[in-house]
Amino acid sequence: MKLTIDHHTQYHYAEMVRHSTQYLRLTPQTSQRQRIVSWQLDLPEQATITTDGYGNILHVLSLDTPHETIQIHAHGEVEILEDESDDAIELISPLTYLRSSSLTHATAPIRLLAQQHHDDSQPLVGLQSLMQAILEKMPYTPGATDVSFSADEALAARNGVCQDHTHVFLACCRSVGIPARYVSGYLYTPDSAHVAMHAWAEVWLNDRWNTFDITNNTCSPNQHLKLAVGMDYLDACPVRGVRFGGGSEAMQAKAAVNLLDVQQQQ
Repeated sequence: MKLTIDHHTQYHYAEMVRHSTQYLRLTPQTSQRQRIVSWQLDLPEQATITTDGYGNILHVLSLDTPHETIQIHAHGEVEILEDESDDAIELISPLTYLRSSSLTHATAPIRLLAQQHHDDSQPLVGLQSLMQAILEKMPYTPGATDVSFSADEALAARNGVCQDHTHVFLACCRSVGIPARYVSGYLYTPDSAHVAMHAWAEVWLNDRWNTFDITNNTCSPNQHLKLAVGMDYLDACPVRGVRFGGGSEAMQAKAAVNLLDVQQQQ
């Protein structure tokens, strides 16, 4: 499956920003499952390119002159190879993902939910049951939460979006000793109204990472393009930054993932 991605992010500030630094995890990496044909970031200034502690490609964009807007455009073409495993080189041990974080702390309700679906003899089956239970308890409801919600807060709200589903799932997995990590990326769907930016989980079992997309109740990553991984949203979100000045902030993001018509390319 060949896909094109077109992702625009714009920040607008009520007052002049004196200085800002944006941390961009907007560049996917080629692996056995995903092949990056072309990829480009259009930025207002040249960024420093490095990798973070989780192995993600990181662009650090610093703007030292006063500004009221920031525009970021990521676009490219990728090929998703169905049923292939993800062979990306790991910089850290999977056991790192047993740690808790501020967004994935396992409170009593989360530990109870995890125990209700944990199965030592068939862990993958138990996790599939957990995935379905989370979606039933927390129907997909845009606007019901925001990025500051922890797993416990989202579970108590009984609503959420992909990042909330993923945080609850991660907290449950880690509470029963199963390494699990947050994944950010893009999702292709024929439904143009579906949000193209997406988040899901990967669980370390049987010496490999296994995909769990809770929001879509699937373990198949054949329509997913991975951008970044981490302990939670804060580690893997596509754009995150700090600034001096600016007053109130308005952010607009729009992403489109389309199936490439191969015949038109020939």
